[in-house]
Amino acid sequence: MIIPSIDIMNGRAVQLRQGRELVLEGGDPLERLEQFAVVGEVAVVDLDAAMDRGTNTDLIRQMVRRAPCRVGGGIRTIETGRMWLDAGATRIVVGTAASVHFCSQFPQERVVAAVDNFRGAVVVDGWRTRTAHKPIARIAELAPAVGGFLLTQVEREGEMSGFDLSLVERAVQAAGDARITAAGGIHAAEHIASLARIGVDAQVGMALYTDRLTLGDAFAALATKAVDGNTWPTVVCDSSGETFGLVWSTRASLAQAVNERRGIYWSRSRNEIWRKGATSGCTQELLRVDLDCDNDALRFTVRQNGSGFCHTGRRSCWPPQFSLSSLERVIADRRARPASQSGTSKLLRDSALLEAKLLEEIAELARAETEAEAVHEVADVLYFTLVAAARNGVTIDSVLKELERRHRRVSRRPMTASNGASVQ
Repeated sequence: MIIPSIDIMNGRAVQLRQGRELVLEGGDPLERLEQFAVVGEVAVVDLDAAMDRGTNTDLIRQMVRRAPCRVGGGIRTIETGRMWLDAGATRIVVGTAASVHFCSQFPQERVVAAVDNFRGAVVVDGWRTRTAHKPIARIAELAPAVGGFLLTQVEREGEMSGFDLSLVERAVQAAGDARITAAGGIHAAEHIASLARIGVDAQVGMALYTDRLTLGDAFAALATKAVDGNTWPTVVCDSSGETFGLVWSTRASLAQAVNERRGIYWSRSRNEIWRKGATSGCTQELLRVDLDCDNDALRFTVRQNGSGFCHTGRRSCWPPQFSLSSLERVIADRRARPASQSGTSKLLRDSALLEAKLLEEIAELARAETEAEAVHEVADVLYFTLVAAARNGVTIDSVLKELERRHRRVSRRPMTASNGASVQ
């Protein structure tokens, strides 16, 4: 896996050499997040918090709501760690405070211990303090309490001079089931491929910011076992998971798709790169690309424009199936035609009527006593809820992202009714 890094100082993305020398400013962190999140999880590091010079908490809160982020920098109390997990961080990265006791206070799979190695010794406090710990021994000590390690070769950080693969290999042996993420000096696609072969993820910053390595080439390096030595099967779907069809990708088409964030594939019939919608206008915005568990098949999650994906003009190459997304599209169509006399259009125009129907159906659902009654009332509630969402410009996708963020919470929320009564 390739994990792009966004290091933040004074509200801006930056890149430092060995954690000390400012080399470049990388612009707006939110824009960088939009660029990087197409390949999955992004590492977000609060350098100000790591160096005890303030925080970028408000900005990073926005980031974890927009895309999957592992958050590090200055997490030295259990309360801070829980705060970030509750805010929606996929993982927290703990360095200075890392101990078996500290890391055990969180779900194991969501804790990454930062082991920052400078010339054979672990450094802490924003890489300013050298300790007596050796990196491999430190990994072996913490392995039972964490789900992963960030192994940074500090003397190579920002240098783009390569990395010590033998150190990473020894770290893999010491880590057991915990997954290693390597950082420092990684600047070429072959580096990422060599790390992937030993089950290690690559965290990359400077090479991406300077265009020494493109995000597309970095991701394409992870793909293995191509069909006929050149192509990978690629399933195309929307953000709800509805499948549009099966196409093919090469390393070159995949790299272009990621770099441009567009639906770009390989045409086997024409033996050339195929830019979806170039002639039909049915273009695609690439939201995310994923490799399967064996790294030999791809999934493109796209936003489809125009009449649909299929050459027949249909939305999908597969037979249509009704879903909540289908209902959402019907409601959106009614919203686009406000003069329509349909019941949905009337609800969209009349907020008082919509409120009354919502309250009525929710009450009926709460009183349902049989399965058949519950099915009927749930369907009513879902319909009126989607109408209310559409009226406020809310999509199912945004609601699911909010539910996913809440699912990541580690702190329990007390279930109380509005009158203050506890729900037993």
